[in-house]
Parts: sequence; C-alpha cells; structure tokens
Amino acid sequence: MAEVLQRLRAACGELPEVSERPSHGAPTWFVRGKKSFATAWLDGHHDNTFPHLWCAASPDVQQALVASRPDTFFRPPYVGHRGWLGVRLDRDLDWDELVDLLTDAYRCVAPVGLARRLDK
Repeated sequence: MAEVLQRLRAACGELPEVSERPSHGAPTWFVRGKKSFATAWLDGHHDNTFPHLWCAASPDVQQALVASRPDTFFRPPYVGHRGWLGVRLDRDLDWDELVDLLTDAYRCVAPVGLARRLDK
C-alpha cells in the first residue's frame, strides 16, 4: 500500500493549492486547506475492511460507476449521499482512470476560478 499512497500523493500534489493532512487518522487531500476532496483508507474503514479511497463525485457519476463496476466502486458511508465515490484499492488499478477521478473530485470542491486553472 505504500506505493499506492505514494502515487495518490503524486496525483493529488499535481493539483493547484492542494495540501494533505490526516483526517480521522487517514491521509486526506484538501483544496486551500479547507475542503477535502479525497481520503485514503489504506487499512479499511468501518465495515469496509479493504483498502479504499473516498473521493468527491457528482451523484450521477457515482451511480453510473457503482452500477457498472460494483467490484471496484461503491457508495461510501457518511458521504455517499452527497455523491462521493468509494474506490477499492486492492484491485488492479487503472491509474489513468484514478487520476481522472481525483481531478474530477478536485473540480467538485474547488472554487470555480481555481478549477479553471486545470484547463490551461
């Protein structure tokens, strides 16, 4: 899982004004130190005992991914009702897809002007 965390840190670190700090004991990434957009539960969390990531998403993206690939994606507790997406990290990971999901998660919570910097 150390390599997974390293790659998550690299992907999130590429995004403008992102910081990382523990939240509820798990590595969590924030925009401008305030709004979180992803949390890595490398030892599992609550009933999900497998390593996984929670990331912000729109409800329609969450529904589509969970419906199409329930072996990889799930609706996480506490934040799933807001559209957040759970991603299993104990599967063969498509890192391009995961980076896209993290970028979209960032866009979900970043101020519009900051998110626009990704389009340059």
